[in-house]
Amino acid sequence: MAHVAPIGIFDSGIGGLSVLRHIHQNLPHEDLLYFADSAYAPYGDRSETEISARSLAVTEFLLQRGVKALVVACNTATTAAIKAIRSAYPDLPVIGIEPGLKPAAAQSHSKIVGVLATKATLLSARLLSLQQQISAASGVHFELQACVGLVDQIEKGELRSPQTAQLLRGYIAPLIAQGADTLVLGCTHYPFVRPLIEEVVSGLTTSPVAIIDTGDAVCRQLTRVLSDNALLQSPQRQGNVTAFTTGSQTTLIIAFNSLLQLNPAVHQVATITQPAAIS
Repeated sequence: MAHVAPIGIFDSGIGGLSVLRHIHQNLPHEDLLYFADSAYAPYGDRSETEISARSLAVTEFLLQRGVKALVVACNTATTAAIKAIRSAYPDLPVIGIEPGLKPAAAQSHSKIVGVLATKATLLSARLLSLQQQISAASGVHFELQACVGLVDQIEKGELRSPQTAQLLRGYIAPLIAQGADTLVLGCTHYPFVRPLIEEVVSGLTTSPVAIIDTGDAVCRQLTRVLSDNALLQSPQRQGNVTAFTTGSQTTLIIAFNSLLQLNPAVHQVATITQPAAIS
């Protein structure tokens, strides 16, 4: 009875909670297993080889706990590792996340779109290919901005601090100066500072600037895949959320509570390079 199995969701840290939020709200009857690989965060500072190895290890950990589908709730891991995950586990439905370049291009009037992401995401062949295809089809120019240090600020819970605001101004101001009227949040961590991003943008321009977050699109794709494979849980039940982290158990508990108002069981993982020990 595969449909009663949980859905696995993972990220390098707490950023994937922005995707889990959409899934939990729209599929409340599903059991969710969330994995924060925080001891190795941020993935954006690591090589593709390292990211792929971590992603495969996390996938194996979640498969050992019986997941029926996997959501790679990390832009960097999607670009670096989703091909390897699908190759290693061909029978596992795997849903990745990519920066919303296509909806941004459709929405932009100035034909200039700013993309905020990690360095690893922006350098990936997957993103560059997508960017070129959409630019050729739409005439939209994408301004790519690596947001070094932003994931670290969000992981520390500094969602409205002066330091985070200063970082964001430094990254967003050049995009607005180039004429961008649409900003893509190309990392699942970034929706948690969206209110601060909106404040920074309003201080830089009086013109409207659209902000694109792809978490809802990922949830819709997950729902389609589960439905097509007869893997949806009964809507009459209430699903549970369970979480694991290679980092601080307390930090993840606080993140769930403050960001999502959820209080799941959170387990600290000692290692995932071998059969994992949890506490």
